[in-house]
Amino acid sequence: MAVAWVLGPLGAVALGTLLLALLLGWLWDTAVTVTRFRVTCHQLRRFPRPPWRSWLLGHTGLGKSTEEGLQQVDELVAQFRRGCLWWLTPWLPVLRLFHPDTLRPILLASAFIAPKDQFSYGFLKPWLGDGLLLSQGQKWARHRRLLTPAFHGDVLKSYVGIFNQSTHVMHAKWRAAARAAAQAGAQAGAQAAGRAVGLEVLEELSLLTLDTLQKCIFSHESRCQEQPSEYIKAILELSTLVVRRHHRLLHHPTWLYRLSADGRRFARACATVHSFTATVVQRRRQALDRLGHQAWLESHKGQRMDFIDLLLLAKDEDGNTLSDEDISAEADTFMFEGHDTTASGLAWLLYNLARHPHYQDRCRQEVRELLKGRDVEEIEWEDLSHLPFTTMCIKESLRLHPPVTAVSRRCTEDIAMRDGRVIPKGIICLLSIYGTHHNPDIWPEHQVFNPLRFSPENSQGRSPLAFIPFSAGPRAGRGGRNCIGQSFAMAEMKVVAALTVARFAIRLDTERPPRRKPELILRAEDGLWLLLEPLPEVA
Repeated sequence: MAVAWVLGPLGAVALGTLLLALLLGWLWDTAVTVTRFRVTCHQLRRFPRPPWRSWLLGHTGLGKSTEEGLQQVDELVAQFRRGCLWWLTPWLPVLRLFHPDTLRPILLASAFIAPKDQFSYGFLKPWLGDGLLLSQGQKWARHRRLLTPAFHGDVLKSYVGIFNQSTHVMHAKWRAAARAAAQAGAQAGAQAAGRAVGLEVLEELSLLTLDTLQKCIFSHESRCQEQPSEYIKAILELSTLVVRRHHRLLHHPTWLYRLSADGRRFARACATVHSFTATVVQRRRQALDRLGHQAWLESHKGQRMDFIDLLLLAKDEDGNTLSDEDISAEADTFMFEGHDTTASGLAWLLYNLARHPHYQDRCRQEVRELLKGRDVEEIEWEDLSHLPFTTMCIKESLRLHPPVTAVSRRCTEDIAMRDGRVIPKGIICLLSIYGTHHNPDIWPEHQVFNPLRFSPENSQGRSPLAFIPFSAGPRAGRGGRNCIGQSFAMAEMKVVAALTVARFAIRLDTERPPRRKPELILRAEDGLWLLLEPLPEVA
C-alpha cells in the first residue's frame, strides 16, 4: 500500500505489470529448461548406465584419481566396450567414451561444435590466459594458424641440439649420484663396482623438459637442473595448486579461493611466471621495433630463432600480428603443456623398459649401432627416423601409460552417431584416452607391453583413433584439436630415450613399486622410482 501511495494508481499498475512479466519470463525459461532436459534425458537413455549410488547422488564419488580408479576404468571398458553414461549429480550427466566409433564424431567435429569443457580447464585461466589450450572460437582458430609454422620440421630440427645438451646435463647428475652411492657403499663395506642409484625419475625428467623449454621458448639458460630457479619453482607450484583445487570443493568458487592460503600462493606464483614472460616478450618487441623487421631478420641470420621470435614475426592473412599479451599466453601455455606431459611419457617409458629388459637391450643395440664410429655421442635430426624399434617402444608406452588419461568436450549442438544415437547439445563428453588404449576390442591383451603392436604390418587397418596420446582431430585449418606440439614432444622423447638406454642400465626398484595416479598428467602416488646403473662407454 505504501508503494502504491508513492507511485500512484498508474505507477502501481506498471510495477505490478513488470513483476508479472518477470515472473512469466522466469516460468517460461524454467519450462523451456525442464523440457530441454527431459528431451536430453530421453536421448541419453540409449547409452548404458553403470550401477549408481542413488538417483540423488548418481555416480558421485565412484570415480577416483587413484590406481583403483584406473582399474575401475578397465572394468567399465570391459563391460560397456564403447561408452557409458555417468551422472555426477541428478542434473549433470557425462558421457564417458572409450572406442574409436564413439570418439570419432566428437574428435572430428570442429572446435566450434565440440569445444573443450571450461569447467575442467577453467582453473588454469588465471595462469595461462587465452592461449591455445583455453581459447575458443575465432580467436583459437586464428592463433592455431599463426602458431603452426613454429612447429614445422625446419624449426624443430634446430631444437635437437638443445635436447641433447639438456640430456647430457641430466646424465652427468645421474653419474655423479651413482659415484656417490658407490663410494657410500664402499665405506659401508659393500661392493662398489657396478652400483646402481635409486632415483625418482619423474622429477628428474620434469626438470629436463623445463630446461629444454626455457631454451627453446625464451633462449634462456636457467641451469634449473643444477640449481634452484624461482621461475621453475613457480611453474611446479602452479601445477600442484591446480590439482589440489580440483579436489577441494570449497576452493572452486573464485572469491573463496582468493581468500585462501592456496589462492594467495597461486596468485604469487602467477605473478612470478607472468613477470618473467612479459619481460622477455617486451624486450624482444622493443628490439624488433627499434631495428625494423628486415634489419632484425638480418641481425639473426644464421642464428636459431626461438618460440618468442617466431611469434613476434607471425602475421595473419590480413597482416595483423599477435599482441604481447597473446604471445605471453602462448608461451606460458607451451611451458605448461610441454613439460609435464613429455616428462610423464618419458618416466613411464623408462619404467616399461625396466620391466622388460629384453626390449631395453634391443633399444640399446639399435642406438649403439646408430652412434657407432661417431666422435660425439649425440642424436641428430636425421637419426630420429632411424630408430624404428625405440619409436615402437615409445608408442607402446604411451598406449599403456598415456600422460593425459582423458580430455573433455562440451557439445554446442546435437551430434549424430553412426549407430543412430544422438549426443545431445550441452552434454559433457569425457573422452577416455586411457580407456581407448586399454579397450580389448582394439588391443588384445591390452595390459601387456608389446612394442610390436606398432610395427608397420601390425598397424595396418587399425583406426587412427585407436591410439590418441596427443588427442586427435581434423586438420588444423578446419578446427582440429590435436596437440600442436606432438612432433616436438616425440622428437624430445626419442633423443632422451636413445641417449639414456645407451648410457644406463635401467632396473625396477622392487622396494618402491609405483601406484598410478592420474592428475593433470599420469603420475605415481609416491613417485616413480627406478635404479639406474651407468654403463661403460663404448669405444
